[in-house]
Amino acid sequence: MKKICVADIKDRDQVEAVFLVKDKIMAMAKNGKPYLTLKLMDKSGEVDAKVWDNADEVGALFEKNDFLAVRAKASVYLGKMQLILSELKRVPEETVQLADFLPETERDINAMVAELHALIASIRDGNLRQLLEGFFRDPEIMALYRVAPAAKGMHHVYLGGLLEHSLSVAKLVEAIVPLYEGLNRDLLVVGALLHDIGKVREMTFMRSFDYSDEGKLLGHITIGVEMIHEQIIRIPGFPTELGMLVKHMVLSHHGQYEYGSPKRPKTIEATILNYLDDLDSKINGIRTHIKKEPDNATRWTSYHRLYDRYFFKENGLPEESAEPHDLIEMIDPIPEPVTTAAAAPTSQSPSEQKGRERKSFSNNPFAALKGENLDLF
Repeated sequence: MKKICVADIKDRDQVEAVFLVKDKIMAMAKNGKPYLTLKLMDKSGEVDAKVWDNADEVGALFEKNDFLAVRAKASVYLGKMQLILSELKRVPEETVQLADFLPETERDINAMVAELHALIASIRDGNLRQLLEGFFRDPEIMALYRVAPAAKGMHHVYLGGLLEHSLSVAKLVEAIVPLYEGLNRDLLVVGALLHDIGKVREMTFMRSFDYSDEGKLLGHITIGVEMIHEQIIRIPGFPTELGMLVKHMVLSHHGQYEYGSPKRPKTIEATILNYLDDLDSKINGIRTHIKKEPDNATRWTSYHRLYDRYFFKENGLPEESAEPHDLIEMIDPIPEPVTTAAAAPTSQSPSEQKGRERKSFSNNPFAALKGENLDLF
């Protein structure tokens, strides 16, 4: 049987492969019989799996973060792929390549590192530039910053995710600054690059993505402020108030107390950072949710528990046109209208054209959901 990765699994496939156990839960069926629910992963994605028979005995053979060689039957259930496991065997870590099991950014990490250093070089404030250089010229910090994920489950959950997310927020900063007078661009760029710096110590990502003891006890915001303070005191004459403004951006970037912010944003720059961080994380989180369901043929995603909603996947653009626009183009003035030649006449009659329009447009956007649960909100 040909080995297969998660992204290539199709409905009714017979699967034989090695996966990393991301989650393992023992549950009880309505008839009182125990069963196992697993989340298996490789670098291409993750898939739910079930063990219905002899769950107690099978569950004793492995733990979360172990590698399993499995035989299974694939099936689509409620729009999501799942595996029904018939055989499994724990595989020693030394027999696998860890790089095959953790997802990574689609961007080139070395290119992103070059982009990071170009941003640092663009900082005009000498104190802020020294602060960034203190972090990103440290080989130990940089080795972690370039490969760390940005989160465990919400957004940018892949190797290189922290660097990608931080650069994305910095790009949003560059787009916003020209629109408003009097913003401290350097301070905002520093906030973009350092707001999640504590995640290099909050998270573990050498096997699967999880939280360190320090991360669970302190959290990345507290860790990040400590790291920034350690760097600031090494810079002679660093202005006390400037250091306070940098720390405030980190302390408040989650926006609200209930979202884990010790402080709410109380400067213009901190407020902007909060919204841009939230914007980039949500866009990535929603796109990732949609990508995880290639076998869902409906126009709606499955329910997203953390966002507490379903998402409509259409946006009015044909697929080939749904490409990201350059941020600079987005803020350029609208060009003058261009006169074009008249379209070539069609050989179809008006009634034929009308018929084609009817076929390509439906005033019932839920037609594809016939038979599904329409209680979407």
